[in-house]
Formats: sequence, structure tokens, C-alpha cells
Amino acid sequence: MDDSTYGKRNKRGDWSPFGRLEIAPVFVLPPKPLAFLKWLPGYFLPWNLIWAASAVAYWYLVVPAPEAMQSLALGWVLKLFLVNCVLVFLFYGAFELRLYILKAQANRFKYNGKFPSEHKNEAFLFSNQNLDGMIRGFGTGVPIWTAYEVLILWAYANGYVQWTGFAEHPLYLFALFLVLPIWHEAHFFCIHRLIHWAPLYKWIHSVHHNSVNPSPWSSLSMHPVEHLLYFSSSLIHLVVPSNPILAIYQLHYSGFGAVVGHIGFDKIEVTEDAAFDSHAYAHYLHHKFFEVNYGDGLVPLDQWFGTWHDGSPEGEERMNARYQKKVERMNRKAAKTTPAE
Repeated sequence: MDDSTYGKRNKRGDWSPFGRLEIAPVFVLPPKPLAFLKWLPGYFLPWNLIWAASAVAYWYLVVPAPEAMQSLALGWVLKLFLVNCVLVFLFYGAFELRLYILKAQANRFKYNGKFPSEHKNEAFLFSNQNLDGMIRGFGTGVPIWTAYEVLILWAYANGYVQWTGFAEHPLYLFALFLVLPIWHEAHFFCIHRLIHWAPLYKWIHSVHHNSVNPSPWSSLSMHPVEHLLYFSSSLIHLVVPSNPILAIYQLHYSGFGAVVGHIGFDKIEVTEDAAFDSHAYAHYLHHKFFEVNYGDGLVPLDQWFGTWHDGSPEGEERMNARYQKKVERMNRKAAKTTPAE
């Protein structure tokens, strides 16, 4: 495909789409029903439908019977952990293999024209972005993901939380299914904004931001504390009436879904003439500029707090103006604390 028909490339070889990022037409007044209906298919396709299908398959093919999960036996816990590791390796690895190793579409639609493997960086373990991501992802990311999963399934199996059945409450659970991505984004915005607080950023979130040019293995390249915060969105299923399949969906949305914002390509080519949108641009801009797009635009929190960057020149001007005000505040504060000569 010719990516120049969809966007432009700057002198450094970085590509950006022509259009602006749009906030989802959900929390808008007055309501925009036509815009909402036009947007709605993209809410399900392709990613949310994939996580839903993976959760159902996981429940029937991997998760043991509730009776077995009433005790925290090593067998079933280890099984879930190993399956999670294998699936993450295959899913993340598929994107890495096609886009970054085989370079099946070269750098067409790639936001940052360079590939991480072309440059060593001492900020990463072994100076290698991919190894760093894999070590951190499999070392603490998947274990913490699995720990939340085991805790929630164990609680359901023992009746400590309300297990709502699809047969008895199909409309309620379908509504909850629709709301869970909104919950994920609101939760992610809050914990993401928290770990951008200077002390937490320095010791925790800076690990993830070493990936200025993110790729699939950057997805779970986080400090363990960030993993704990990130996957804690699943704890909502210990509070509201829900179903274990939806809890697994929530964890898959977080775990497998983390790759979406780190693919590094705007479109994934399927054939020479067809591609699907990755929806990665909003989070790529966060990795590029650090203090914008703490969410992805499903919930307009960035817009409300003035940190939304839509990829346009106007968005960059707003960002730079905010940076300038921040610098001025820091200079005024420094001037007050500096003793007069």
C-alpha cells in the first residue's frame, strides 16, 4: 500500500496520518447519535471482539472446574501462568515477527521511521529494547497478571463474590461488557497520571518511557509497581456483580490489549490493497511527548484536563504552550527558594 495517500513523512522519516484524532462521541453534549453509530463498529472491531473471543475460549479450554479452584493448588495456578506466557509470546511475537523482524511492510505507516533493533540504548537491560521488554514482561508482568487472575477465579469458586450467570442476567452482563473498556480507560488514566508525578515517574514509570520508539515487546516493559497498578483494574469484578468470563476479558483487555498502543504502526497491512487501523496513534504520541494523552480518547479525561493531543499542528501548539507555562512556574518557584545575594 502507498502510505503517502493516508499521511505524510517528515525529514527524519517519521510518518503521521493526515486526519486528527477524535474523542469518542460517547460523553458529549448535546448527543451526536449519527456520529455515535458511525463510531460504534470500531468500538468492537477488531480488538474488543478479539479479547471477548479469547476470554470465552480461555474459560472453556484452559480454566479448570470451579471445584478445583476452591483451593490454591500449584497445579492449576501454574497451568494458567504457563498458558498466559505462551499466549503472550505467540501474540506479541506475531506482531514483532511480521512488522519488526521480517519487516513485511517495511516502514509503511510506521510512526517512527527507525526500528529499535537498529540502535542500542544503555537505558535498557543488556542495551536491547526487545530483551528488556521480554524480561520485564515475563519476569513480573505475566506473573502479576496471573496473580490477579488466580485471586479473582478463586474468589468466584469459593462464593466470596457474586457470580452472575449469563442465562439469568444476559442484558446486565452485556451492558457490563460494553462498560468495561470505559472503566479500563478511566482507571488507566488515573493510575497513569499518578505515576507521572515526578517522584513516581523517576523510580517507576520511567522504565516504561525508555521506549520512546515503542514496539510490541514494549507493551509490558514496566516496573513491577506499575504492573500491580495496571492490572488492578480487574479488581472491579470483586466489587460489582459480574461473571468470571468478564473478569478474564478484563485481564485480556489489559494484558493482550497493551500491545495495541505499542505496535508502532498506524495500519496493519493484510493484503497489498487492504489494511486495518491499529488505533495506536494516541498512545504513540504519549511516548513521543510524555505529557499528553494519558488515555486514548474513549473517555475525554485528557480533553477535560487539557492534556489531549490530536496529532495536529494546533495540538502541538497547545502542548508547547502548556510546557512553557510549566517552565515559567518552575522558574518562579526556583527564584523564590534561591537566597538573595
